[in-house]
Amino acid sequence: MYIHVRVTTDAKRESVKKLSDTHFAVSVKEPAEQNRANHRVVELVAAELSVTPAQVRIVSGHHAPSKLLLVR
Repeated sequence: MYIHVRVTTDAKRESVKKLSDTHFAVSVKEPAEQNRANHRVVELVAAELSVTPAQVRIVSGHHAPSKLLLVR
């Protein structure tokens, strides 16, 4: 299943908002440096979908706020 995610980094609070079945808005505290924000996005989306972080992978958008994630 593919998930579209819009990410906000350096947020005061972390949140995951489900906009539809395949679209999420995610806010993370981590900065967009050294892949830290991407790792946290994967962890939060995995927790929201009740899967392990190993089952979630960023397919595109590694350096962009809009990302496409693959959930196995």
